[in-house]
Amino acid sequence: MLVELSVANFRSLRDQQTFSLIKGKGSELQETNSFKANSMELLRSAAIYGPNAGGKSNFLLALQAMKRVVLESATSMQRGDQLPVMPFRLDPGTRLQPSEFEVIFIVDGVRYQYGFAATAERIHEEWLLAYPKHRAQRWFARVWNAKGEQYHWEFGSHLTGEKLLWQKSTRDNALFLSTAVQLNSHQLQPVFDWFRSRLRLSGVGGWSPDSSALLCEQATKSRILDFLRAADLDIEDVLVEKTSLDVKALPESMPESLRETIAEDFTGKQLLKIQTVRTGSDGLPVRFDLAEESDGTRKVFAFAGPWLEALKHGHVLFIDELHDNLHPELVKFLVQLFHHEETNPHHAQLIFTTHETSILNQAMFRRDQIWFCDKGKGQATVLYPLTDFSPRKGRENLELAYLSGRYGALPYVRSLTREG
Repeated sequence: MLVELSVANFRSLRDQQTFSLIKGKGSELQETNSFKANSMELLRSAAIYGPNAGGKSNFLLALQAMKRVVLESATSMQRGDQLPVMPFRLDPGTRLQPSEFEVIFIVDGVRYQYGFAATAERIHEEWLLAYPKHRAQRWFARVWNAKGEQYHWEFGSHLTGEKLLWQKSTRDNALFLSTAVQLNSHQLQPVFDWFRSRLRLSGVGGWSPDSSALLCEQATKSRILDFLRAADLDIEDVLVEKTSLDVKALPESMPESLRETIAEDFTGKQLLKIQTVRTGSDGLPVRFDLAEESDGTRKVFAFAGPWLEALKHGHVLFIDELHDNLHPELVKFLVQLFHHEETNPHHAQLIFTTHETSILNQAMFRRDQIWFCDKGKGQATVLYPLTDFSPRKGRENLELAYLSGRYGALPYVRSLTREG
């Protein structure tokens, strides 16, 4: 489970911004929207509101960059490759400084606090604390000494294994965590696996429909169909057929070099042909290619697989612009699947950005589940919770207050005038 995430000096996030899923003091919706884990009370979901260009997507991109460095720095990357970080560029004082990321999460009853600071060229700092008995154990830390052009390393006695070997094998542009796991550190594996298997992120476009289609080939197809029926899509069945790319079917006007590239990329790979089945007025089934369905239907289908897998395995989902191409009732449906023990028995968590204000109410969310993203001084993103405004429990109209500007995080729209 995710507890807290902090980011500094990444894209539009200049100063450290901290997002928390720790339950506040209020007792509203406690049984449905929160849960206990490792003596902590955490939230099942959180919504982030804010104007376009306010920095909401950059906050999610920060976690995406962190995940990518954890998963790829010791394997896919080579010495001299640049790390996928970008500092706040509107301030001369931050352009050459490292971006910083830290996440606190719980795996198998143990709380971990892991983070690193990096420029595109190197890791400047990296640290990991574990709380197996609710008391901090510093397992390792490294800090780059620019004057001496070397790292200062610290290892705690609680970290076991070939620490010296892992240290010597860690490149300047690679994480010690990732390197040690590649060299068989079983103790650090749960931390690495949280990023690899538990943390799932999606941009505005959502996911490819392939993951949902593959589930339709398995015994879980009934779960996909139940999901689509619950979303009121009137889809009776989904048919999936594996095909190979026919290069001859590509347009003749396509440049030969592009045809060769496509043929090479898809050599040995199978494509999925996905069809939905609806019932016609005569009672007979009618097939439709998924591409013929509406944008909203295609998005819900693509969401079905990852959504059901998250609820089944207790994943942490970060979704950018959840409302995109979806009716407000469908957004409500997707969110509420996380708010019930029956559909979310393994405490999966959903964090999403949105402009959909119809769900911004106290019947849907606790007050500590709402966050805002806005531009502050120097065009730097500021992330802050609704609880900063102390809204009245069960009485304040959150949607009306937000749209009237009480909480900020609204676009400042000016009139468009013409000269002459």
